[in-house]
Amino acid sequence: MAVSEYIKQFSIALKESLDATTFVKVSLGNYKGAEEALKQLLIRKVAIKREDKLAFTYRYKTRDVVKNYVVDEGLDLITDYLENGFKIGTLFTTEKDLILEELNNGKVVLRETKASAKEVPSAIHDKEKTRLIKPDSKSYLTELKITDAEGKVFKNAQDKFRQINHYIEILSALIKELPEGTIKKVADMGSGKGYLTFALYDYLHSVLKLETEVVGVEYRQDMVDLCNSVAEKSAFAQLNFVQGTIEDYNAEDVNLLIALHACDTATDDAIFKGIKANAELIVVAPCCHKQIRREIEQNKVKNDVSFLTKYGIFLERQAEMVTDGIRALILEYFGYKTKVFEFISDAHTPKNVLVVGVKKSPKSLVGSPKNEEQKRILEKIKASKEYFGIGYHHLERLLEL
Repeated sequence: MAVSEYIKQFSIALKESLDATTFVKVSLGNYKGAEEALKQLLIRKVAIKREDKLAFTYRYKTRDVVKNYVVDEGLDLITDYLENGFKIGTLFTTEKDLILEELNNGKVVLRETKASAKEVPSAIHDKEKTRLIKPDSKSYLTELKITDAEGKVFKNAQDKFRQINHYIEILSALIKELPEGTIKKVADMGSGKGYLTFALYDYLHSVLKLETEVVGVEYRQDMVDLCNSVAEKSAFAQLNFVQGTIEDYNAEDVNLLIALHACDTATDDAIFKGIKANAELIVVAPCCHKQIRREIEQNKVKNDVSFLTKYGIFLERQAEMVTDGIRALILEYFGYKTKVFEFISDAHTPKNVLVVGVKKSPKSLVGSPKNEEQKRILEKIKASKEYFGIGYHHLERLLEL
């Protein structure tokens, strides 16, 4: 029998196993084709957006590459690979294993053996991620139009739900750095519709079992009224929303201060409030770095990056980095361990920078005599301002440095 006939039998058995839902996987090996460094090919069935496909894992000497194909295209590819490159093919089903092998002398054998697998593996490709905030039995998610009454996330709210969980994952890791029982009061500055505020309250109370007071500060009265109504319906007794600005809010007893997307110097107002309160954790996601950009544009200092900052988009990015870099230095000045990292948020704000300050000691350094480390930081801030032609940084001015 010709090689092509054996391959045809193998292909028919493969198609039948897929139709009978006994298919487990296919493994192709002993590659003799032209593609450099390819060693093996593994094929499994997956369901992507409710459509069956075949996932091909190409195993090279130093890496794996995965490609997904519709079933018919995948079947044609397997046949082609057996005809042009792979000398061994093994079909694994729940009924039997079928092995096709072309020997060194050119002889081809097709043999059956006892099934290696007893169950068909899950075809779910996008496995549900373990989330800290689950959609079921959360009335606030229903009230905020994230889920329906049965707890199913609306299609148009999928991005928002992922965003909420992503924030909670980040905050969870940061909270775990603090001594147990540290977080007694949280202030979410510029809380908006309260998506994160509700989720954080839920996490602190339902998962960590804390009796933490959470306050959302929001300028728009309609948002405050809406959120307080949802909090009452959700029986979140220690969650409250107040109308006001970041600048005016009294944060003196806050342990965790959050400000996400507070525009321009409002982020500085939030950091200032956190530092003055000696908050153990300060988390901000800045936006609209206008104040420092205006300083750089007005003074037009010539430096080593002038060839970049003559372009508006590069100037904007430079202003963002300088603004947040000085914010991080100021946090360090007041005894915070700082972290600055980029994270993916959602489709509308795909990338954000998060500036985090974790208090290293309970002592407040506001108004205290400068130590040598603080003097070094002040020199670095001064040098940075001179280099970029910055007259002042708003946070620096608030703290009277």
